[in-house]
Amino acid sequence: MSRLRAFVPLLILIAIGVAVGASGMLQHLAPNHIMAEQANWSHQITAHPALAYIIYVAVLTLTIATAMPGPLFVIIAGGMLFGMGRAIGLSLAGEVLGSLILFYAARHAFGAGKRPPPKFAERIRQGYQANPVSYTLFLRFVPLFPFGGVTVALAWLRCPVWLFTLATALGGVIMLVFETGIGAGIGQSIAQGKGLSPDLILQPHVWLPLIGLGLLALIPVGLQRLRAAQSTE
Repeated sequence: MSRLRAFVPLLILIAIGVAVGASGMLQHLAPNHIMAEQANWSHQITAHPALAYIIYVAVLTLTIATAMPGPLFVIIAGGMLFGMGRAIGLSLAGEVLGSLILFYAARHAFGAGKRPPPKFAERIRQGYQANPVSYTLFLRFVPLFPFGGVTVALAWLRCPVWLFTLATALGGVIMLVFETGIGAGIGQSIAQGKGLSPDLILQPHVWLPLIGLGLLALIPVGLQRLRAAQSTE
């Protein structure tokens, strides 16, 4: 019974994520909706900047803590509404807070019980513990891995909290530069009266961050080829 109770915080977070996702609340952060409300939202942000920052960080924290699949849209919306500089700082705060909440909930769930884990699971953990810094940074820096899935996996691998926080912050900054850049580029195009159209992808402030994300996605391929080359020497 204690084993089941340990999973309650994690299950509550997942249930909240499912409920918020099913409610359609995140659709208000879609680029076309923001474009329609751009003038009104910009006015509200200018009139109440501190409140706007708190709301944005809270929304992103909730999205990440509940492992919902929509944090990228929230981050792009942040770039559109706040500009690249402010959006990176606010988004980083939301990412770290949300990740820590999910991390602690998952670690609480996996840490319960007295029975030893299966042998294959213990071997995986031992391999991770042999070089935790490299494995943690790799998992956090590669955009192909789901953000929430990596958080839960690192909790299961018993990643130290300091290392998890550091890797999340460093990996978050790198990813946010590109993700908020996309949102800021869309916002700039809207401000210039260009709106959302297929031509938007041709704007340098939109396609440059997309290329950056694509290059980051090639990291696993590059590392695999590097290891293959080293093994043949």
